[in-house]
Amino acid sequence: MTGSLDRSATWPYDEAGEPGAFSYVRAEHPNQVAVEEELGRLEGGRALLYPAGMGAVTGVVLTMLPPGGTIAVAAGAYYGHKQLFDHLAPWGIDAVEYDQTDPPPERADLILVEAPSNPLLTMPDFEAAVAHAAPVVCDATLASPLRVRPLELGCDVALHSATKVLGGHDDLLAGVATVSDDDLYERLHLTRRLTGLVASADTAWLLERGLQTLAVRFDRMEATARELAARLDAHPAVTVARYPGLGFLVSFDVADGAAARRVETATAVIENATSLGGTRTKLESRNRWEGERCPEGLLRLSVGLEDVEVLWGDLERALDRA
Repeated sequence: MTGSLDRSATWPYDEAGEPGAFSYVRAEHPNQVAVEEELGRLEGGRALLYPAGMGAVTGVVLTMLPPGGTIAVAAGAYYGHKQLFDHLAPWGIDAVEYDQTDPPPERADLILVEAPSNPLLTMPDFEAAVAHAAPVVCDATLASPLRVRPLELGCDVALHSATKVLGGHDDLLAGVATVSDDDLYERLHLTRRLTGLVASADTAWLLERGLQTLAVRFDRMEATARELAARLDAHPAVTVARYPGLGFLVSFDVADGAAARRVETATAVIENATSLGGTRTKLESRNRWEGERCPEGLLRLSVGLEDVEVLWGDLERALDRA
């Protein structure tokens, strides 16, 4: 059961004038610690909560990538990762994209894979990645710890945008990084404290609430996604349907960008909105954000908790517009 909400920014010292477990919110606060314990249990390591998924990525890269180093990023994965690293290029960060189904480039100093990738839904070659000399960071947002536990596969860091299925209700913004190495944990914790990449008590409290129903929500969403993917694959207006065999996300292509826009604006039950992993099903064309990184006709479908037949009827009617 979710505990009480403590919005304090500071806590009194003890009778001897010494700080206790909590003294200042930028270092630690009760709701953060409570949800980190649950996240660590799910992932099999020690978790650190951040105010956004990209905050977690930033904290990890600032801590683990050497000055002037090269980070190998999975191609076809979340486009914001490469955008961030390109933005930080003046600081000496060199980001190269690679096919994560193959071994990473030899010159990589840090490797970032995604399981599965968003929105092309490829899975990384974990064996090849962890055989590389560089540390491996895995963004497993779409799989959740219920389906992929990167630390058990040899990765150094497991990343999640907790905004998505971990929170599950489209009402919080958060990220999490989990590690098994105590020294790396301390380094990441210090970076988080010094940079102020700290999630609020309200965010931590809401995330702890979301985790209580994660398994039930995920199972339902996954079963529906699997069925919709099979039907989309057989539909004449769909040129490509992608589903990695797990999770709640499906992506599929229609003829071109104009057709994708007609489809995404024709649904009545499914929301034409960005983001993913919530209880409500969402559909959007990704080319508007990602440009040439994905096909013009690609649509990303994040499956929620609605009845499968209701969702399929909505999709069929929309695809008639393709």
